[in-house]
Amino acid sequence: MNDIAIEPEALSSPPLIAASGSLRCVGVEIEFLGPSAQAAAEVLAHDLGGSCVTVDPHAFQVTGTRLGSLLVETDLRHVHPNRHPELGLRLGPRVAAWLGTLASPFVPRELITAPISITRLPEVDTVVHSLRAAGAYGRGAVLWDSLGLHFNIDPPRLDAATVTAFLKAFLLVSDRLRQETAHGSYRRALVLPPDYPQAYKRQVLDPDYWPDLPNLTDDYLAANPTRRRALDLLPLLTHFDQERVRSVLPHEKIGPRPVFHYRLPQAHLSDPAWSILPDWERWMSVERLAMRQTAPSRHLV
Repeated sequence: MNDIAIEPEALSSPPLIAASGSLRCVGVEIEFLGPSAQAAAEVLAHDLGGSCVTVDPHAFQVTGTRLGSLLVETDLRHVHPNRHPELGLRLGPRVAAWLGTLASPFVPRELITAPISITRLPEVDTVVHSLRAAGAYGRGAVLWDSLGLHFNIDPPRLDAATVTAFLKAFLLVSDRLRQETAHGSYRRALVLPPDYPQAYKRQVLDPDYWPDLPNLTDDYLAANPTRRRALDLLPLLTHFDQERVRSVLPHEKIGPRPVFHYRLPQAHLSDPAWSILPDWERWMSVERLAMRQTAPSRHLV
């Protein structure tokens, strides 16, 4: 699986510093099958030196670890009604708990890290090892969807030019990233997030396309009224203007966050050699290309 050589400078490629002056951070999400959310959380608490706290019957917080707080939950928002007020249909606590138990053989669990410094990203592989030792498994896909490895990445700047530059860069290399992620498997390719509409890709890649944030948001929502995109901009656009996004997507699962939500990679815990770092290096190729994109009369770096 790890067919990309990680260059020594890959984890320290500029820019490491956010506009706030602090180190840029990334949150990681890893989906897996096997142990229950509680069993996985208890193993992580033991291995990483933390404490396991119940959030609800199918979600458990691991606090005080050397990587900060971790959350392990069943990846079905209807079983966590108190944490998802956007749901049109909200179940009572007992029904939600019953549904989570019923769905657990089929629905993946998800590990979610707190934001950590980009320079500490290799340490997440120790979490992968603990999950695998606890019986976690997966080969990139389930019947109907990917088993995701997602990155929530601090942008170096929070402005329209930076967001547009990253979007342009991603679209330029997205076909290659999709091929490398599927690794020659038709099944894995089939469950990747759907590609952006071709007309939208042509619009964004036009050299003169450098919109302000309201127009960028309107264009994105018109072409992509879904979070199922390889580079999901909905959390970031909702952070900028929640009312604008929610007017189009009132019930979509969107957590407003000032991050790029990169959701193309797949998790392969059944492969003992699997690491998150090759997919991070793929993302870094987007970063390096984005830094070469320039808006009229303005450089990003």
